[in-house]
Amino acid sequence: MTKINIENLDLYYGEKQALKDINLKVDANEIMAFIGPSGCGKSSLLKCINRMNDLVENCKITGKILIDGQDIYGDIDLQKLRKNVGMVFQRPNPFAMSIYDNITFGPKTHGVKSKEKLDSIVEESLKKAAIWDEVKDNLNKSALQLSGGQQQRICIARALSVNPDILLLDEPTSALDPVSTAKIEELLFQLKKDYTIVMVTHNMQQATRVSDKTAFFLSGELVEAGATKDIFYFPKDKRTEDYITGRFG
Repeated sequence: MTKINIENLDLYYGEKQALKDINLKVDANEIMAFIGPSGCGKSSLLKCINRMNDLVENCKITGKILIDGQDIYGDIDLQKLRKNVGMVFQRPNPFAMSIYDNITFGPKTHGVKSKEKLDSIVEESLKKAAIWDEVKDNLNKSALQLSGGQQQRICIARALSVNPDILLLDEPTSALDPVSTAKIEELLFQLKKDYTIVMVTHNMQQATRVSDKTAFFLSGELVEAGATKDIFYFPKDKRTEDYITGRFG
């Protein structure tokens, strides 16, 4: 079932066109990886899916992005959209507060007041992010005291705390060591049972390990998209083959 449907999307930063006529579908409960060289439009497209680009001056977007059939660039409640579409960034960015307060920040913003309910959300979110056992006895400790890999899982738990449908991950492991990276990748397999995941990655081995489908971008264009094994082993476009085999990028 199609969860995200991107139709004829163009994106401009001032005069510069950063995305050109993008058409792409992402199915529910799959991991879609965006690959391509730096500056090709991967992160720009990712930020269109929860309208983060609204915050960028002189950014103009035409075309449609439908989530569950609803055009998110139409008449829509932005707060509700961003609750539904969680985002985790390249560098872990926990708030300078306790682990508990990091996880309850979103639910409190959305009106959850009951201590019992908040406790339950904290435990459930940290368990889903596979970090509960590591932090359950130190929930009042500053999240900034954790290791980089733990901080990134706290950020994932924080995104999950408001019960989204979709998770956007912008190079979530690029600042992490191999052991932490492996933990996050393992976590993604668990999460896709309940969420639709779109992930930007520069690490092509990572795309082959974790994603169901891959989309390859070049100079603002979507060159091709399909099942990950087809993109990597049977690319239809010579540019995809050249990128994957390391001839450029």
